[in-house]
Amino acid sequence: MGTVKAVCTSEIKGIQKEEVPAIELRSDWGIEDDAHAGAWHRQVSLLSYEKIQEFNDRGANVANGAFGENIIVEGFDLKSLPLGTRFKSGDIVLELTQIGKECHAHCAIYHKMGDCIMPREGVFCKVIEGGRIAPGDSIDIVG
Repeated sequence: MGTVKAVCTSEIKGIQKEEVPAIELRSDWGIEDDAHAGAWHRQVSLLSYEKIQEFNDRGANVANGAFGENIIVEGFDLKSLPLGTRFKSGDIVLELTQIGKECHAHCAIYHKMGDCIMPREGVFCKVIEGGRIAPGDSIDIVG
C-alpha cells in the first residue's frame, strides 16, 4: 500500500505544476483544469516520493510539482511496474500506460543539476474511474 504525498496541476503545458489541496479526476479524461487532460494515454503523471527525496538529497531542492508530476506517491518503485498495472484510491482507478518519457528540451532542473528524474522515473496513467484524491489518501496496486 502507498500514500499520496502531494497532488499538483497546471493549466499550461511545459511548466512546473503547483501543489493543490486536492484534484478531481474524470474517467477517460484526466484531471479537471490540468493542461494534460484529454482523450489520450498520458492523462495523469505519477512520480515516486522516494525518488524525489533522493534527488533533493543531491542538492536539488525541488518543490512538489517541479518535475511536472500530478501525483506524488510514497511506497512504490513506479518505473518497475508493468504496463497495465492498476492503482486504486477510494473510487479512483488509474491504469499505467507509459513508463518514462523522452525529454525534448532540458528543463531548468536539468540545467541546474545536470539531471532530471522525470524522463526515467515518472509514469503515466489514464483514468479508468474518476473521483477526488488528496494528500494523505492511500493508494493500492490492484492488478
